[in-house]
Amino acid sequence: MEQITLFEQEIINALCLFHARFKNVQPQDIEVELMYDDLAGFTAEAHVNGQVELYNTVNFITALRLYIDEQLNRDSMGARIVLDLDDEEGIIANISW
Repeated sequence: MEQITLFEQEIINALCLFHARFKNVQPQDIEVELMYDDLAGFTAEAHVNGQVELYNTVNFITALRLYIDEQLNRDSMGARIVLDLDDEEGIIANISW
């Protein structure tokens, strides 16, 4: 079984690309803040043009799947994605096939 880890910056990049696609803006124009809460799980806020959009865990995973498909050129539907909170690295995504 192959495994890779996406670290916080790659996760932010994935969310920026995802958000940019659906809002018709450039990925570099988006600011993303990653968050974790015991009740809500992994969430993110995407800021662009004075607007804020919240991403829940499901949206988070959807953005990562798009990133895996388009940036890593891998099959995202066959991937198992597990989000985790690392003491040193922050939020990470462990992906295995």
